[in-house]
Amino acid sequence: MAADDRKLDVLRAIVEDYVATQEPVGSRALVERHNLGVSSATIRNDMAVLEEEGFIAQPHTSAGRIPTDKGYRLFVDKLATVKSLTPAERRAIETFLTGAVDVEDVVQRSVKVLAQLTNQIAIVQYPSLTRSTVRHIEIVPLETARVLLVVITSSGRVEQRIVELEATPSEALVTDLRSRITSSTIGERLPEASLRLADMIDTFALEDRPIVTSIVTTLSQTFSNERSDERIAVGGTANLVRFGSDFDISIKPVLEAIEEHVVLLKLLGEATSPHSLMVRIGQETGYEGLSGTSVVSTAYGADEQALATLGTVGPLRMDYPGTMAAVSAVARYVGHTLAES
Repeated sequence: MAADDRKLDVLRAIVEDYVATQEPVGSRALVERHNLGVSSATIRNDMAVLEEEGFIAQPHTSAGRIPTDKGYRLFVDKLATVKSLTPAERRAIETFLTGAVDVEDVVQRSVKVLAQLTNQIAIVQYPSLTRSTVRHIEIVPLETARVLLVVITSSGRVEQRIVELEATPSEALVTDLRSRITSSTIGERLPEASLRLADMIDTFALEDRPIVTSIVTTLSQTFSNERSDERIAVGGTANLVRFGSDFDISIKPVLEAIEEHVVLLKLLGEATSPHSLMVRIGQETGYEGLSGTSVVSTAYGADEQALATLGTVGPLRMDYPGTMAAVSAVARYVGHTLAES
């Protein structure tokens, strides 16, 4: 075995043992637990090189070694094999998400199951309206001069608006307007659908334009509403207690960073594809309060379309293969659930 390959095997063993035992790892333990095929003296030499190169560190005198941020980075990039979820874990995700009644329910269930699977802090961003397409629009006349607008998007989100009108619209006008809006917007992304609506007003008779304008303007505002981009659900903060001892700093800065949703949205926003994972380790997060954590995230959506993102925040000493598998699996289930809703 080449020396570089052997050093990588030693690093993998150190990461795996440290994650499992929470104790610094020595050369004797590596010989006893792993079939590395070399003597403890050779392993000690390899560990010395890994330490010199900054992949492992000695936390205190006469101790074993622990991975550094750089060591975890190399482990994730080259050494980690994403675990397969157990049948029980897959059933747990499916059971949690089955029967969700709307997007709010899907998000809340997703954040709960992700926190339970990983024993970490789970974060799920609400689907973005602006990335969605129009699936269905309904105009329902109400008593007097009012109508109910219902917009259903490809993300499964349902938006309802009541519009106060200057006069009660005729049944013929409502039917005509509904037909034209449907033909112009169904299947279009929301920003494009909004532009199509703006061109529609002048095609109606002058006497109908005040009513049409009120309805079309309300729909356009609904399509342009980006507040869902800024909404996230956070679950599992109690799990901080489970790994509080892993932090060189106190838990308070971590909690403060978690409460800053802008921070979380920026970190999650780095994940742009449902088919790739982002792992930010320690200082890579860019936030001092999260320097003792790692963030694993991915996008979710149908096929290639990313509707939003989700992920976890956990300690540097996390089960990276297991966490990456859980984040990927929950994202797939969420995407399928929203596509079928």
